[in-house]
Amino acid sequence: MDAFVYPLQPHVRRHGPQGYADINSFRPWLRDDFSFRCVYCLLREQWATLRAVFGIDHYVAVVLRPHAALTYDNLLYCCATCNSAKAEERVPNPEVALTAETVQVHEDGTIEGFSREARRIIRVLGLDDEEQREWRLLWLGIIALAKQHDLALFQKLMGYPDDLPDLSRLRPPNGNSRPEGVGNSYFGAREQGMLAETY
Repeated sequence: MDAFVYPLQPHVRRHGPQGYADINSFRPWLRDDFSFRCVYCLLREQWATLRAVFGIDHYVAVVLRPHAALTYDNLLYCCATCNSAKAEERVPNPEVALTAETVQVHEDGTIEGFSREARRIIRVLGLDDEEQREWRLLWLGIIALAKQHDLALFQKLMGYPDDLPDLSRLRPPNGNSRPEGVGNSYFGAREQGMLAETY
């Protein structure tokens, strides 16, 4: 079940790059901020082809808030399926609404929301549709088998990607409003020998 456990607390952003002229320049920061997984369904980079599957979502759609199109705090790291399902729909902020207290994934692959906000996200994005339930159930089975029979594969599936972004090398044009986050990045943790094998 660890594969689909939502964060214990609402997400607090560690980074604040500013001034990029294109959305993709924010990608390394978002990857690190959202632990290399989709903020909505928790799909991990390790389970997919990165460039084809992961994208950047505007929490408030550009058509509704064009001036925030390149504002870091309006950007979310998510998979293409969730991004497409959300489209321009207004949903509660997943950074606050999707926590271990408000959402639970069961052994049969179903997902249950315990707050109105979490239930709305689940409904709008179709996170409890049959296809999504079967997808989660498949991954729960794969991970359980790997844990039992192939520890190296389990660590690969449940660990961090090899290409952790070195954020200390990046220079956002208008600076970083949360510079202390760079030292707390996953790359930094790996350099200090403090990165867990799985999460």
